[in-house]
Amino acid sequence: MAGKRRPVTGGVDTHDKFHYAAVVDRVGDVLSTQQFPANARGYQALLAWMRGYGGLVKVGVEGTGSYGAGLARYLAKQHVKVVEVDRPDRKTRRRQGKSDPIDAIAAALAALSGRASGAPKARTGPVEAIRVLHVARRGAVKARTAAINQLKGLIVTAPEPLREQLRGLATPALATACLNLPVHESDLSNPEHAINAALHAIATRIQQLTAEITQASKRLRPLVATTAPRLSALRGVGPDVAGRLLAAAGDNPDRLHSEAAFAHLCGVAPIPASSGNTQRHRLNRGGDRAANSALYTATLSRLRHDPHTRAYAQRRAAQGKTIKDTIRCLKRYLARDVYTAIMADLAALNPGLTTIGASLTS
Repeated sequence: MAGKRRPVTGGVDTHDKFHYAAVVDRVGDVLSTQQFPANARGYQALLAWMRGYGGLVKVGVEGTGSYGAGLARYLAKQHVKVVEVDRPDRKTRRRQGKSDPIDAIAAALAALSGRASGAPKARTGPVEAIRVLHVARRGAVKARTAAINQLKGLIVTAPEPLREQLRGLATPALATACLNLPVHESDLSNPEHAINAALHAIATRIQQLTAEITQASKRLRPLVATTAPRLSALRGVGPDVAGRLLAAAGDNPDRLHSEAAFAHLCGVAPIPASSGNTQRHRLNRGGDRAANSALYTATLSRLRHDPHTRAYAQRRAAQGKTIKDTIRCLKRYLARDVYTAIMADLAALNPGLTTIGASLTS
């Protein structure tokens, strides 16, 4: 009976088909490890197995944004506290080795010690809908960029008459011109006919991807505007930027403890890089790189179109700051505005968090 009442902590190393779980007691002694299938029945068995060793306090799950997303959702529905655990660093893996039981035990110990304390994203609200739609759009944008590069690369080595015909055209006009090229299917052994067919095929792909991007933008624009009106109203923050920032924050704003934590999440918190008489900070290379890129895009937009931002940049340049230092500071300032807007928007969507939204907007 005493064993059943003792507090225990779980840890899970997640994979595609199987999850490996571990249970430790309150002093960190390993009670057991076990493998479970990564499906609904496996989640139930895993939770029952952990509870069989005592009162389950919390579970550290590695990969809550990928293979562990389903398990994290199930545990949250069962009112189990879930802690997001990063994979062990290289130094720890070199010292302790690498296996599924070792990783599961490490996840449990990280949750027990408090070294891992972040809450996973809920992934059950409109922000998750924005994220998945944005994933589809981003994939189409990357594929179209690759297709455009292929098109222009083929034109460089094309026969001279064709090069002269297509030289100097902007990308939309270039794709249209390639769509209108004659294709002789019966004589593709001729390089001139083959390059026409290749350019036509790539231009068709560009046209299809452009239509896909346009459709995705039409779906995202009203959804982002409805979910985050305050964020969308910020200067330099369009639907694409707002979608990436919302995806970084998640549906549950309670996981963002402060605007400094949000800055670290976006990789814009200044990192000390001082030595001797040199006192400076450097750019942060950590955090969510998609959110960091979104802040960078918004900052460039403000540098081009916002008089106050341009005046600030000129003032910093007069003080001897480099453009990288100036952009780092601007991204940090923008993260503060973004955090306030996101928290207010998400508090409006979650009635239980209205006090947070009121304190931010007052």
